[in-house]
Amino acid sequence: MPHRIGRRAVLGGLATPWLALPAFARPPFRLRGDPQPLLSPPILDEAGKTRKLDDFTGRVILLNIWATWCPPCREEMPALDRLEAELGGTGFSVLPLCIDAEGIDRGRRFYDEIGIVNLPLYWAEPVRVQLALAFIGLPTTLLIDRQGREIGRRQGPVAWDGKAATGQLRSLL
Repeated sequence: MPHRIGRRAVLGGLATPWLALPAFARPPFRLRGDPQPLLSPPILDEAGKTRKLDDFTGRVILLNIWATWCPPCREEMPALDRLEAELGGTGFSVLPLCIDAEGIDRGRRFYDEIGIVNLPLYWAEPVRVQLALAFIGLPTTLLIDRQGREIGRRQGPVAWDGKAATGQLRSLL
């Protein structure tokens, strides 16, 4: 005996793809109305120089906290590389902060392995980053204004080179 499907179930099934579309078009950040000052752990660059977040003031920063052992981090890194190629410059930078316990060399091997060419590489001790920036889970991305204050935070991977992300970031430049 055939099973009847109700009209609501059919309409709901047909509407589902249309309801999901706006989620892909949403910007990645809900911008804070009250920008927050940030603590900075010591950040090591590839030249071995120790830096702080204050060293990057004057431009909008997309601070992406990641690790090579994190599958979603690995997946979004090429999109961050393309974002830096498209928007990077004097007004904007992607600051990928690797927190692998093995250090910055592991991050460099990963960059070389997947062909990352536009992103700089920074490293910091995982515990210090966790204490200073109070995040849970990887990847976590902070949007930092030109004065060095947090104006947005996003957990999880994002299509950083997509129209929603690049549009939101361009509006801040």
